[in-house]
Amino acid sequence: MDFLHAILLAIIEGITEYLPISSTGHMIIGASFLGIAENPFTKIFEVNIQFGAILAVIVLYWKRFFQSMEFYYKLFVAFIPAAIIGFALNDFIDSILENVWVVAISLLIGGIILIFVDKYFENKTYKTEPSYMDSLVIGFFQCIAMIPGVSRSASTIIGGMFRGLTRKAAAEMSFFLAVPTMFAASAYKLLKGYKNGDLTLDQNQLVSLGIGNLVAFIVAILAIRFFIGFLQKHGFKFFGYYRIALGLILLGLLFSGVDLKIV
Repeated sequence: MDFLHAILLAIIEGITEYLPISSTGHMIIGASFLGIAENPFTKIFEVNIQFGAILAVIVLYWKRFFQSMEFYYKLFVAFIPAAIIGFALNDFIDSILENVWVVAISLLIGGIILIFVDKYFENKTYKTEPSYMDSLVIGFFQCIAMIPGVSRSASTIIGGMFRGLTRKAAAEMSFFLAVPTMFAASAYKLLKGYKNGDLTLDQNQLVSLGIGNLVAFIVAILAIRFFIGFLQKHGFKFFGYYRIALGLILLGLLFSGVDLKIV
């Protein structure tokens, strides 16, 4: 991985992490087309630059993080399902991360769902703050996104709207929940990579990680600001159309015999 690869992947991460189009799916596709998917450091890099995206949420919503301890209690409740299920199924999750067919099908199915989400929840969203039960349910919805291509943002936002939260409130809860979830995943990947020797922390890796996190941070701030306004005005359908188009393109490439290397 060179520095240009690091910048391009970080841009993909910053744009897609908080949009309901699957950052994991896009990172897998990006690494594959850049020809660096077989590099063991690539997977570590893709997870680690989430630190930059996390910092974007903290900077934009810093007042909420000083609001009350209840804010943190609810985040903890929402985080529990992913912590337990993610740890228990870590090896299985890693294995399906290597399957581009799973990404393509998940993008397609998720896109179809997003097209109908606005209509389904049209008269069911009214709350601006989640309860503890809402937080737990959103946490279980987040676990669906362990399937690559599903989108953590989409699943948690839909989970919030399922519990009666407005689009804006559900999206913001999704952003907040990303902080502990992505921090834990990133820290675990770093530790695992260091132990197995894929993370050597040489000058090239350190510079790549630094550049990647900085770019992801800047781009994520812009993406979050865009997404909130766009979501309130237009809903999910355009993201659904995009996902369907991308999923069909990937399936077309796979059926035509194009070798999209993931590992």
